[in-house]
Amino acid sequence: MQNATYDVVVIGAGPVGENVADRVVQGGLTAAIVERELVGGECSYWACMPTKALLRSQAALRAARQVPGAREAVTGELDAAAVLRRRDAVASHWKDDGQVSWLDSAGIALYRGQGRISSDRIVEVTGADGATTSLTARHAVVIATGSGALVPDIAGLREAAPWTSREAAAASEVPGRLAIIGGGVVATEMATAYAGLGSTVTVLVRDGVLTQAEPFVGERVTQSLREAGVSVQLGAEATSVSRDGEGTVHITLTGGDQVEADEILVAIGRTPNTYDVGLDRIGLKPGAWLTVDDTLRVVDAAGALIGDGWLYAAGDVNRRVLLTHQGKYQARAVGDVIVARATGEAADERPWGRHVATADERAVPQVVFTDPEIASVGLTAAAAEAAGLRIRVVDYDLAAVAGAALHADGYQGQARMVVDEDRRVIVGLTLVGPDVAELIHAATIAIVGEVPLERLWHAVPAYPTVSEVWLRLLEAYGR
Repeated sequence: MQNATYDVVVIGAGPVGENVADRVVQGGLTAAIVERELVGGECSYWACMPTKALLRSQAALRAARQVPGAREAVTGELDAAAVLRRRDAVASHWKDDGQVSWLDSAGIALYRGQGRISSDRIVEVTGADGATTSLTARHAVVIATGSGALVPDIAGLREAAPWTSREAAAASEVPGRLAIIGGGVVATEMATAYAGLGSTVTVLVRDGVLTQAEPFVGERVTQSLREAGVSVQLGAEATSVSRDGEGTVHITLTGGDQVEADEILVAIGRTPNTYDVGLDRIGLKPGAWLTVDDTLRVVDAAGALIGDGWLYAAGDVNRRVLLTHQGKYQARAVGDVIVARATGEAADERPWGRHVATADERAVPQVVFTDPEIASVGLTAAAAEAAGLRIRVVDYDLAAVAGAALHADGYQGQARMVVDEDRRVIVGLTLVGPDVAELIHAATIAIVGEVPLERLWHAVPAYPTVSEVWLRLLEAYGR
């Protein structure tokens, strides 16, 4: 067995783990990172990047068809094969040479294999050849192994070889018929993508579409999917699944109805990748989500730190927010606080302090790349009320903004602002409409900065842009 010692050892080389290691090295410490698959993780190869590549071409085509002059220049249909080729390029053809090169340039040591905690500050790495390397961390071990798709216990489902988000993101062919179980972000984005690529898509939704968002979000996306030819079956629940000798998938629903498809995508949630990282060696349950304190140190069921606080968890595994950008945000806080503690600096644990991830609770931005796009940050009206805030909700028709009429003929959209009446600050904003993704960061800044409404009047939106909705929302609030 080989041995090596570093200041910090990170298990998981996705964007979260990479950012932790980078911040540690920039702070003057040494770092090693352990990865059992591809450096770059889920987001680079099987999630954020390839899925958005599947969606972007049809979004561009749709945008062109909504503007006279450009519409007449569009003479053909979407080229599915070209979309898949571009997706392959975006996913670097599932090779991580570029990411490995970056690690080298950043001074981060890479160990390939399965990393398992064997005792305090010790991580054993088992390579593909069976050889084992023992890594000792002087200051901290960070678990950043992410999450995987949750496959429910539906009779026959696993035997039917279902797609998860990975297979949907990396498929080499477009299925003629695709059934999707779920109504969340993955389900709605992949329904949009594959319908645009030519599949006949059926979405089986038990509890509703995008139920964590404002109610009008799910309504608009459901309507849009149906207009695109997608069968959205609300209240549908699969009781059994089978795949016959011809490859056809048969899905039986509660009540006896059946759906047939060439592929079935399961998109109902995530599960932590903590089954084989050695949690049992330190008194934690393998396969469980990890609980952390404000500076993202792992704690046990009683809330006590593991050891003297040497173990951290960042990204999906701590279940705070399962979004790549939020995981990277946590990673910056983790890397910086490890450096601070290693060098004797006091940790800044105040709300919005440098070493805590306050935005996880108050200002999480998210974009859903469906048609229409959904962009949101902060609390929904229901969540704000549940938090005990005295709120006022302001809605505005995005199509009434001058910039929207220029952006596209027949523009349809909606904006909702949630205001904390006691502090007179925005605590939530949701936008639905074409290309609203690029508008959301202004709302993120307003919420994080707790900018008073009186001051926002002085943030003048450029005319004629869709951003003028900010002025209209303030006007509507003032009435």
